[in-house]
Amino acid sequence: MTTAAPRRIRIGIDTGGTFTDVVAFDEDAGTITTTKTPSTPGNPADGFINGIDKVLDVLGATGSDVTAVSHGTTVATNQLLEGKIDQVGFITTQGYEFVLEIARQAVPDGYGNSYFWVKPPRITDADLVRTVGGRLDFEGNEVRPFDDEGARAVARWFAGRGVSTLAVNFLHSYANPAHEERMREVILQEMPEAVVSISSQVLREYREYERSMTTLVDAAVKPRVGAYVANITERLRAYTGTTGDASHRALPFYIMKSNGGVLSAEEVVHQPITTVLSGPAAGALGAALISSLAGFERVLTCDGGGTSTDVSVVLAGEPTLTTEGTVGDYPSKIPMIDVVTVGAGGGSIAWISPEGSLKVGPQSAGADPGPLCYGNGGADGAPTITDAHLVLGRIPPHLLGGEIPLDVGAARAGIEEISGRLGLDREHAAAGILEISAWNQANALRQISVKRGLDVRDFTLATFGGSGSLLACRLVDILGLAGVIVPPNPGNVSAFGLLTVDVKNDYVQTMVTKHATLDLAALDGAFEELRTRAAHALDVEGFPADQHRFQRTADLRYVGQAFEVRVPVPDDGLDAAAAEEVAEAFHDAHRALYGYDFRGDAAQEVEWVNLRVTGIGPITRPTLPTIEAGDGDPSGARTGARQVCFEADEGYVETSVYWRPHLRAGDTFAGPAIVEEFGSTVPVHPGFALRVDAWGNLIITRPSSNEER
Repeated sequence: MTTAAPRRIRIGIDTGGTFTDVVAFDEDAGTITTTKTPSTPGNPADGFINGIDKVLDVLGATGSDVTAVSHGTTVATNQLLEGKIDQVGFITTQGYEFVLEIARQAVPDGYGNSYFWVKPPRITDADLVRTVGGRLDFEGNEVRPFDDEGARAVARWFAGRGVSTLAVNFLHSYANPAHEERMREVILQEMPEAVVSISSQVLREYREYERSMTTLVDAAVKPRVGAYVANITERLRAYTGTTGDASHRALPFYIMKSNGGVLSAEEVVHQPITTVLSGPAAGALGAALISSLAGFERVLTCDGGGTSTDVSVVLAGEPTLTTEGTVGDYPSKIPMIDVVTVGAGGGSIAWISPEGSLKVGPQSAGADPGPLCYGNGGADGAPTITDAHLVLGRIPPHLLGGEIPLDVGAARAGIEEISGRLGLDREHAAAGILEISAWNQANALRQISVKRGLDVRDFTLATFGGSGSLLACRLVDILGLAGVIVPPNPGNVSAFGLLTVDVKNDYVQTMVTKHATLDLAALDGAFEELRTRAAHALDVEGFPADQHRFQRTADLRYVGQAFEVRVPVPDDGLDAAAAEEVAEAFHDAHRALYGYDFRGDAAQEVEWVNLRVTGIGPITRPTLPTIEAGDGDPSGARTGARQVCFEADEGYVETSVYWRPHLRAGDTFAGPAIVEEFGSTVPVHPGFALRVDAWGNLIITRPSSNEER
């Protein structure tokens, strides 16, 4: 009897606040299989394993057929968005205990609408800040020796108060980490169980406030992310029969990073801050690949989940990157895909403020207890965005193709309770909840586009995630967008994106120097040191040297500016000609971003600030299949009709319902209509037209708006 050869199946799993999305890529057959399963907030690892069970059952495969798993997680994201921060102690240089109070100025909505200086919220209490003596200068030279006894006293002070999660940021440690490394040693001697983040490992570049906040965020999420990854790793090894010891192969298990790459689970626990936009980054990459294939090069992505909505910009098929990002209210100065996250997901709770105004989010009912329509009582009986969609008929009375029935009566009762307090009827209250949600999403899209100097009218909106497409038509009207593209299996785009990304690790070193007086040998030496660190990380990840790829970039500015612009640096050495090439790229990028540059102006000198190297380990990407061509008539996909309310003033209208898997390339129809599939629903409002392209994408436009433009 012969034994069938094991299959080669790579799995991408994106765990959201409400659902866990799964995509499996059979490398031998070249096929893609998708599914979803409810998330399990009490222990997200349960939903993770349930997702693998489900997709392997569909494929008729076993755990031994799995060759790699890539995972996008919102554990850190949701912890920060919902403000669930445990006690974190902060240790800094003597005399700098008020760095968090000084912070950065932020005037909400611009100077025209507010005159108040609003400081970012504290991530740690003022009474949990302690200082230690010792001082370095900006070149890393020791000015005053490290106060070892003072450090030990501080460690004991935290131990006596039961605070075992600590962030350390000493002045100029980006130039010399010695004092921070000694502080960590002292802490672990006094508290072996302590969780410690030091800034020289988290973010080795200057600017004390940003480095402090980034290190504090890393420390804050480290216990929860570490426990979660350890749990998943242990269960995954048991599930697939791989232990990772000398007698067994270790199953490659990767975690999505905010920079658009993945990193092994073993390494990510040492730098958990790199996962704060894990799921959103995967979604942006998946949407970028799909949109580019469909011919859309200027795209805004809108990833709607159960807890939040994440938006980003795609230019020429690539998501834009930044090091000036935030998660919720907390700045995180790490390389990340430029994503703006708002607390507006399907589970976001509608509530009435003390002033009597209707609000939506950022608190979410998540998967447990979930919206009222889940039948678990909801979050204190409060309705959610999903409940509002259900009451208006925009989603069916079930999810996942009927696997999860929805209680319409419970949703109506919740909406009626809040409508009575507002003095509105049920439909106007539900429509108001959705309108607020749409404007929350629209403002996030403006932040990522208009406030970056981009004309939002030139962009197509790519919507995905379980709830991402529900408000697509309203967003077109609010923002004047060119149209919408809804990829196939939109609820699984983030999980698909996980299978399209390389292993990546970023290394940075601050080296402030004027362009006119560059020490090219010193810069090249610094780049080589960063490259060596990146190569070592790729070796640890198991990539042979001939597969290593590297990207060099630098942050430049005009002397006197407060912020920098990142530009590429040639990989083959840094001579005078290459340095001038970098400076020219900076002038070009500055003009593209701000509308002007000082090229040729001797009074405006260029300054180099940070050097960066990204190490890349490439993977094999899945391809996207085309679908069967049709004759333009979608009637074969029509499953019936139901009453749907698109405008509260106009009431319910008879609306055709289409089953997306039965639509063919070239099919077209006009709204009002509802398109349903296993993991999501797309309401097509009156006045909008829909067509299906060769890859099964839904392309939605408002013809009258296009003609006017």
